[in-house]
Amino acid sequence: MEERPTDSSSPKRARRIGARLADGARNLDKHPRLVVAAKIARELLPGDSRYGDPLSTAGSTQPDVVGRRLADVTAERPGVLREAGLSALQVWQALSEAQGRGRGKVDLAIVFTDLVEFSTWALEAGDDLAVELLRDVGEAIEPPVKRRGGEVVKRLGDGMMAVFAEPQAGLEAVMDAMNRLRQIDAPGYDAKMRAGMHVGRARQLGGDYLGVDVNIAARVAEEAGGGELLVSDRALAKLDQDALDVRKRRFFKVKGVPKDVTTYSIALRG
Repeated sequence: MEERPTDSSSPKRARRIGARLADGARNLDKHPRLVVAAKIARELLPGDSRYGDPLSTAGSTQPDVVGRRLADVTAERPGVLREAGLSALQVWQALSEAQGRGRGKVDLAIVFTDLVEFSTWALEAGDDLAVELLRDVGEAIEPPVKRRGGEVVKRLGDGMMAVFAEPQAGLEAVMDAMNRLRQIDAPGYDAKMRAGMHVGRARQLGGDYLGVDVNIAARVAEEAGGGELLVSDRALAKLDQDALDVRKRRFFKVKGVPKDVTTYSIALRG
C-alpha cells in the first residue's frame, strides 16, 4: 500500500490561523466604538456602573475579590471583555443587595467627609504642613462624632467615614465639625469640609462597613460643595426639618446612585 506523504505545512497553517484569530479577537476587544458601547451598556444595567474602583470593591466577598483582581489586571488595557466582566459583577452585586444578601440588619446613618482642594494645597505646602493640618482636622472633626454616639469607621486621608444610629446625631456632628474647622489656621489654606449622609443597612465586616448604601453615601459626599452637607431623601425623612433650611438638588445624576435617590442641601437655621 502506497503511503500518503504527510503535509508538514498543516501544523504551521494551524498556528497561522490561530494567530490570526487571536489578533482578530484582540483588535475586536480594543475597538473604540465597542468599548464605548460596553460602557454605555453598564450605565443602563442595575447596580453601580462604577463597580471596579477601590471604593466599590473594598469588601472581602468573592465577587469583590474577583472585581479587584479584574480591575487591577486590566487597568492598563481596558477593553470590551473587561467591561463585560465588570458588568456581570455589577449586576450580581445589585441583585444580591435587592435580595438582602450582604446587608446589615439595622438602619444606620452613614457619613463621609473630606476637605475641599486639600490635595492641591498640599502639593504646594509640602508634607510637614499637610500632616500638621491633618492632625488639626482630626482633632476638630472626630470629637463631635464621638460625643454624639457615632463611630469613626476609618480615616480617609483628609476625610473620614462615620456611622450613627440616628441621622439627627450625624447632622449635629457634621455641623459642629464644620464650625470647629473655622478655628484652624493653615498658611494659604481655608479649611472647608464637604459631607454627605445617607441612611441604609450597611454590612459590617470587622471594623469596616460595606455595601451599596455605603457607596451611595460616598457618592453623595463627592457632590457636595465646600461647607455643604448633602443628604439623601432617606436621611432627610428622619431629620427634624423644623430647624433646617432645606434645598433640593434639582440636578443630581451620579454614577453608582440609583435614579430614584434625591438629595438635599441642608443647613441649620440662624
